[in-house]
Amino acid sequence: MPYEWSPKPDAEDSQWQLSLWPYRSLLRKDFVIFIGATAALVSLPLLSVLGQPVLWGLLPFFLMMLAGVWFALHVSYRRGEVLEELTVDRTHAALVRHNPKGDRQEWHANRYWVTVHLHPKGGPVENYITLRGGDREVEIGAFLDAAERVTLYNELKGAFRQG
Repeated sequence: MPYEWSPKPDAEDSQWQLSLWPYRSLLRKDFVIFIGATAALVSLPLLSVLGQPVLWGLLPFFLMMLAGVWFALHVSYRRGEVLEELTVDRTHAALVRHNPKGDRQEWHANRYWVTVHLHPKGGPVENYITLRGGDREVEIGAFLDAAERVTLYNELKGAFRQG
């Protein structure tokens, strides 16, 4: 699952920290292999026109296609650079979301008043999870798939219930 539970490293009285990130099916190290394999497969038909003037007419389209695939994957990686960190100690809960453009969104609440809610329908995604505490309600893990959100919801309910 694309999240990890860990103890908070910098405080004695903390109980736990949860880090969430989007799932990556194509890792950065496999990016070069994918682009190379795509170029090799698409260039096979170009072998039939090797040495003919029509090759120069097809080559720019081939290069534009490769550039388009590279650009689309690059944009997908940039949009997926999201990290959510929920830190909970004995009295305080804080959620920090690091967005792809570098900005941060923060939410703080008294741990005692934090409640976890699952919205099976009606949210932006199926099985939408929110944390309510203080004066507002915030989403958590919207980039996870529906089954992972249900598992996360159950784990969060248990974690807040323990303390």
